[in-house]
Amino acid sequence: MVEAAAELIGTLPATDVPLPLRRFAQFERRKRAKLAGQHIAALLEKDADFRLRVAEHLREAEPELVAAVEEGQVPPAADPVRVATVAYLLRPAGWTELAEAARAELERSASASEGEAAERKIAALRDELAAARASRSAEVDKLRGELRESKAEVAELRRKVHDARQKAKAAEERAAELAAETARELTAARETTAAAEKELRKLRVRLEQAETAAEHARRAAREGRNVEDVRLRMLLDTLVDAAQGVRRELALPTMIERPADAVAGVEPDKLVHRNLPGRALSDDDPQLLDRLLTLPQVHLVVDGYNVTKTGYGELPLADQRSRLLSGLGGLAAQTRAEVTCVFDGAELDAPVAIAAPRGVRVLFSRPGQTADELIAELVRAEPSGRAVVVVSSDREVADAARRAGARPAVSTLLLRRLSRP
Repeated sequence: MVEAAAELIGTLPATDVPLPLRRFAQFERRKRAKLAGQHIAALLEKDADFRLRVAEHLREAEPELVAAVEEGQVPPAADPVRVATVAYLLRPAGWTELAEAARAELERSASASEGEAAERKIAALRDELAAARASRSAEVDKLRGELRESKAEVAELRRKVHDARQKAKAAEERAAELAAETARELTAARETTAAAEKELRKLRVRLEQAETAAEHARRAAREGRNVEDVRLRMLLDTLVDAAQGVRRELALPTMIERPADAVAGVEPDKLVHRNLPGRALSDDDPQLLDRLLTLPQVHLVVDGYNVTKTGYGELPLADQRSRLLSGLGGLAAQTRAEVTCVFDGAELDAPVAIAAPRGVRVLFSRPGQTADELIAELVRAEPSGRAVVVVSSDREVADAARRAGARPAVSTLLLRRLSRP
């Protein structure tokens, strides 16, 4: 009915198309039937005139079927769907019986079709079942053969695994024996190596001692009394400078009496005596270092890392050394004192090259020697009577310096002196 009505709408003028269906009139017939199906069905149920117009359209297409439905004489070969459609549109007397008969015929046709389809499906399933049984039988035979082969293969593999286990067990036992023997040999070798290394270290120490003794002997042979001469000359220079300083301080005349001394006159005021650097000052007195540096031929020995770690220990070692040596160079130029800066060689990862400032001697302790021992060696090397100042906050270094006749001073005094312009 919807398809017939949709076809009719496409042939009617726009004014004759029912209002609810006008917007679908321009669509293609199939699209019109699909989109306007609900509206067409509702309009066919409510609008008798529209329903009759659709029936007349069918009359033009199938006049014999329409006439037969109106007379109630439906041909046996007529399509039940077409008969029900015409009966619904025309609605002659007894049209509901015609529609019901068409529905029953459709159900019988559908049942018959379903039965035939079911029989065909059953036959197909029986064929498939027979084929599956035949295939299964062949597959079972094949699987049985494969199973027999697999069992034989498994038996062979088990035998091989058993043999392999026996061989592995024997190999493990042999490996354990070899490992134990190797461990014993390794232990013996390690003991032998340790003894050899210990003996080698002893020989190296002896060799170093022999080389050191030979070097000292060569130096002594070359220099002879040169060291004693240097000590004596240094002491004489110190005594001369000290005597000159005492003469200047006391304003002593060049001779006891001179002719001009007998002439009376008004003499100018004598210079005020300067205070000599005294021993009463403590090691951390702010004036101590300044007074000690005024001594003639004074030797200033500096414990390098003790000073730098006191003043600027957060810097890398190389920067600490550079900063201290730069300050000591300026101090040596100002005071003309002999300056020796000692660093601990154990603090170094490798030998370093340092350009010492003019007037500053830089020494690193030898392997196996500390900076404190090198400082003590420097103090002992000086002749008795020379002014030697040791700068270090280390109490042991200060005590050792004092016992050797040197004057200790704490590191903060040198840091304060170097910070002054």
